Amino acid sequence: MLRAIAGLDPATYRPHWLHDPKRRWPQTNCYVDLLIEVLHATGQDPVAALGFTVALDFEVDQFTFFKFPTADLQRLAGLDIQELAIFDRLETHVLAQVELGRLPLVEVDAFCLPDTKGITYRSGHSKTTVGIDALDPEGRQMRYFHNDGYFALEGEDYDGIFGQWDDVSPGGLPLFPYAEFVKFDATLPARDAVGTAAALLAHHLKRRPKRNPLGAYAAVFGRHAEALATRSPDYFHTYAFNTLRQVGANFELLGSHLEWLGLHGETCLAEAAQAAGDIADGAKVMQFKLARAMARQRFEGLAEAIAPMAQAYETVMDVLDDRVAGVASKAA
Repeated sequence: MLRAIAGLDPATYRPHWLHDPKRRWPQTNCYVDLLIEVLHATGQDPVAALGFTVALDFEVDQFTFFKFPTADLQRLAGLDIQELAIFDRLETHVLAQVELGRLPLVEVDAFCLPDTKGITYRSGHSKTTVGIDALDPEGRQMRYFHNDGYFALEGEDYDGIFGQWDDVSPGGLPLFPYAEFVKFDATLPARDAVGTAAALLAHHLKRRPKRNPLGAYAAVFGRHAEALATRSPDYFHTYAFNTLRQVGANFELLGSHLEWLGLHGETCLAEAAQAAGDIADGAKVMQFKLARAMARQRFEGLAEAIAPMAQAYETVMDVLDDRVAGVASKAA
């Protein structure tokens, strides 16, 4: 079996602590979760790369689907992520990259992923990204990163991932999937990971939204509630993933990043870390309340529940504005 990363076994793989089930949001989104585990599996600390979470915004109908900036990963860990053009059989392209020790990142249908058993596996269709680490075309076997772990599939599931592209010509249907690949040896990792992480946090703080994104969400939530009232209760999961889960998971990651900087000798950011955790907690509570509201079709008082999260956001930014300039100057 060809492998991009040596020594991994789905039976013994242990996820990074950012995916501990005891966390408020043990899963964030498929792209971030996948790269957390890729960094972990290659001996890098993904917590160092989480400074970008300070720049999350509210995009009118959803919170930012946040992702690791590729420039940050290259600067911190020496990883380079490039788009992979798919113009031939998907399996052929994937094999070509794995043979070079690169990790293809491919959008696939979760219907064929055994790790989604009880959610979408063999029962529903959902687009998600996997990192294909190992491939055996003759044995129809694949090992892959997905969400918070490292898994294996074979047989019909392998055919489901690759078989649909066997006879597709450009311009035909279905469309080729979006794919990227990770080059692990693009540059050397940062010699001073803590200092580099502090500098990146300062960089992303400068590009944060000009308005409070939680306040912006509260201001339009009434319109969201009106729309939600016309949907079935099942729609709650889709809406919550793109709003409350994104903002809650993002700020839990930010809190972990700020705690990490403190533990590694940077300026004390405990107050900001606590406030970020308050946002994560608030989003979790709001999600429970929204689930009940969807079932009852009563949404009164939910917008007001966002206010403490908006205030916590102000605390996070005030503390970082006051102290991160010093962190950045030490890192320079």
